[in-house]
Amino acid sequence: MARRYDSHTTTFSPEGRLFQVEYAMEAISHAGAAVGVRTDEGVVLAAEKKILSKLLETSVASEKMHALDDHVGVAVAGINSDANILINSARLSAQRYLMTYQEPVPMEQLVQTLCDQKQGYTQYGGLRPFGVSFLFGGWDKNCGFQLYQSDPSGNYAGWMAAAIGANATAAQAILKTEYKEGMSLTDARRLATKVLKQTMDSTKLEAEKVEMAEVSWKSDAKQAVAYRVLKETELAELCDQANKEAEAKAAAGKK
Repeated sequence: MARRYDSHTTTFSPEGRLFQVEYAMEAISHAGAAVGVRTDEGVVLAAEKKILSKLLETSVASEKMHALDDHVGVAVAGINSDANILINSARLSAQRYLMTYQEPVPMEQLVQTLCDQKQGYTQYGGLRPFGVSFLFGGWDKNCGFQLYQSDPSGNYAGWMAAAIGANATAAQAILKTEYKEGMSLTDARRLATKVLKQTMDSTKLEAEKVEMAEVSWKSDAKQAVAYRVLKETELAELCDQANKEAEAKAAAGKK
């Protein structure tokens, strides 16, 4: 029965399903994991890198983390070429709002604009859904720090902590257990690293396999926020700590 309906993005099956949208979501479940954690001090985004070639110029190429504006960053899970189209569109929307109103675009408005574009690709013939999910982390003067997750259908929701990509269900379970309201930005980095450690296939977490970025206050004065990608030395420290905790837990389990 499904074969009669799964080649059309605009045709519902008798069960009320859009198979092409479901297939796009399935493709994302095989992509590298991405995790977002929101705190009162900022939002942390972390993701698993799939391209590990030593020839890649990492100072100019980012596989999973992108800045949409000074106050908004995004983590990607899915097809990167699809993500690039949507990211460029979101950047244009943010700059148009800034030019028109002389202030940064509100976080949810930017997310909703992008999700409206994604939803359009599930409704018109001759198009296919974007095979990408996003975690948006940012700040605005109305609601403070925020974290949103979106999927290929165009749906989005706000979260305190969220995971997308491979092993997202297991990652979400860990976040549900470990996340605590009022946690610091440092604790959020450690939690994001811990979740990646337990959801990735490798036994040891290495800095070269991880990307992490955050949107946080520029200074203690809390007058402006900034998007920042963590350096490899910072990632190495977080990865070492996550590996030691995992080894200690394994040793305790054997006793």
